[in-house]
Amino acid sequence: MNNQLTNGGIWNDLSGQPIHAHGGHMLFHDDYYYWYGEDRREDIYVSCYRSKDLFNWEFRNHILTTSTPAAPIRVRTNLRLVNDKGGKVNLERPKVLFNAVTKKFVLWVHYENGDNYNDAACAIATSDYPDSHFVYHGSFNPYGYMSRDCTLFQDDDGTAYFISAARDNADLHIYRLQEDYLNVESLVGKLWQGEYREAPAVFKRNGKYYMLTSFCTGWAPNQGKYAMADTMDGPWGMLSDFGDETTYQTQPAFVLKRSEEEYLYFADRWNGSDYFQSSYVVLPIEFNGDIPILNHYSTLSLGEDTHLIHFER
Repeated sequence: MNNQLTNGGIWNDLSGQPIHAHGGHMLFHDDYYYWYGEDRREDIYVSCYRSKDLFNWEFRNHILTTSTPAAPIRVRTNLRLVNDKGGKVNLERPKVLFNAVTKKFVLWVHYENGDNYNDAACAIATSDYPDSHFVYHGSFNPYGYMSRDCTLFQDDDGTAYFISAARDNADLHIYRLQEDYLNVESLVGKLWQGEYREAPAVFKRNGKYYMLTSFCTGWAPNQGKYAMADTMDGPWGMLSDFGDETTYQTQPAFVLKRSEEEYLYFADRWNGSDYFQSSYVVLPIEFNGDIPILNHYSTLSLGEDTHLIHFER
């Protein structure tokens, strides 16, 4: 069993294989954390792992591949999972929520055609299970807008939001989803026009909403920013610095809320010259009043009480 992780190192699953879950998201369901993320090997798009302690990860399934079954829904979509040349498309930054009304696990992801980034679409898949039997429902452009780096956020009342970069990454859009999470209901916000923010991650603390983002610098890290709002519909405040000038060489993936006072920043440390040497970083978000603060820690370890995570510089 593993009780220590090194930030920026290659993390392995319980079988000793590297974890492939970049740009990912975590869902806590029935006593397990499910970690979904990009897996660019062979015919795979998205893989899923699960853990009870965030340190020991069991590989579950490749939940989206080129051969995943596809089925239409009421939204008109492109159902293809291979491109015109027979090659892979790109599916990036997969996020999964559980819909308590339909009892479905619903995945949203950024879709591109595999040749270029001109499609700039989102795509949806669903399953009755958190880690298998997903059905792909196709890609589309919400209200005709570009949709690139993205995330999902589920509020306390079950209302869900899809946040994605639009207009060639110049703006971020917030969409409220319909009750079953299978379509956008309304565009409730256009944020920071012309400021080129991507890699959004949203969390809620003490009634306030926070969004973390990065600047657009390709694979290279940059200064992270955060903003706050009293509602998801906004208004959202101006962007303020989060972490150091490279966000400790990371880009946000998601924020995991473990309790009212424990928020974990999960991030990718990309390797632009060798994607498969990209790694993960987890840091605690600390607070000065309402202001989120990100400090650097090199390792995290599991305490004797598995609910406690210790960070060391």
